[in-house]
Amino acid sequence: MKRKTAKLVIIALVCAVLPALLASCTKSDDKGRPEEQKNGIILGFSQIGAESAWRKCNTRSIKAAAAESGVQLLFSNAEQKQNNQIKAIRSFIAYQVDVIAFVPIVADGWDNVLREARDAGIPVLITDRKINTDDESLYAGFIGTDSEQEGREAGKFLLKKFENSGAEPSNPVRIIEISGTEGSSPAKGRAAGFREIISEHPEYKIIYSESGDFLRSKGNEIMRWILDSKYKDFDVVFSHNDGMTLGILEVMKERGMNPGKDIVIITVDAEQAAIDALGRGEVNCVIECNPKFGPAIMSLAKKLAQGQKIPRLMHVHEEVFTEDDDVSAIPPRGY
Repeated sequence: MKRKTAKLVIIALVCAVLPALLASCTKSDDKGRPEEQKNGIILGFSQIGAESAWRKCNTRSIKAAAAESGVQLLFSNAEQKQNNQIKAIRSFIAYQVDVIAFVPIVADGWDNVLREARDAGIPVLITDRKINTDDESLYAGFIGTDSEQEGREAGKFLLKKFENSGAEPSNPVRIIEISGTEGSSPAKGRAAGFREIISEHPEYKIIYSESGDFLRSKGNEIMRWILDSKYKDFDVVFSHNDGMTLGILEVMKERGMNPGKDIVIITVDAEQAAIDALGRGEVNCVIECNPKFGPAIMSLAKKLAQGQKIPRLMHVHEEVFTEDDDVSAIPPRGY
């Protein structure tokens, strides 16, 4: 890579003087490193935060994969703020990294900074969450989970669960939806996929929907409010992630309810805690959102650094776990 020595010196200075901007910066010393690692690429990665076990696992996967593949990693934690991500991306441009990758906290508002990356000749890889832009040349490709399909799987399970319930439009299955961060692609995709499946079935009705911001505390707070509101009579909770679901379960059990029995619970992520709740009968369906795609990110980053094209859209493999499965046969999740 051209200007490699200069790049590494700059990175060392950045790690020393800008810890507030780059929450963590991993870089190996050239001394004693194998020759192939001395010539490794430099990847700037902006993560949205550390708000859940899923997110922490995603970060571990990225850091471990970088170390194993000899990629020099500049890692920034945005702490749930888009402005922090934009600052981080601009810092990566200034440091002349070979590739930029990031998880966009929301879908809109990226065009200006991505034009700056393009003008600097630095390819950008979008991961986990998608962006909205009219200019697709601003990024090289996307790799992550299929949020729309996750929503569809939730809808499919619901239809199967209540197919013999006798529900009808005048006496519908009443659904509470606790959605993710407003404006984020997972929240939009899961909501859209779910509605796609139930839209032709008027006997299923979403009576209330609110964003819980993918946070356990917000799931807890929203469910407390619902149980004291006019929406307290419901049959199903569709929660967009396990963190919120765990907060919801806490409230239900405090109120003497039997989640998974009195109320059908559908959740997304497949954290170990959710699988454990499935095993206890407190959750009826867990839809996997696979966080372990660090190795794929590194492989794609290397191709981009070499000037190769990559697919525009790549989804990772995901599964669905239900109350009908042998939960003991599900391997430990690791998050």
